[in-house]
Amino acid sequence: MKLCLLAALCAACLGLSGCGLAAAPCRITSAVIKVVPVVGHAAALPTDACAEVIDP
Repeated sequence: MKLCLLAALCAACLGLSGCGLAAAPCRITSAVIKVVPVVGHAAALPTDACAEVIDP
């Protein structure tokens, strides 16, 4: 059951590549990192780049 759910989720992500849903994990991680004082914005640059590549 869980394997089918995982396969369906992966298929949905591949079908939706290039949209905001696929970039959501990168954007959420970036937002969490940006909360860190002083170094947050600099440390979040790689995750921002990840989101821009997926969803320009």
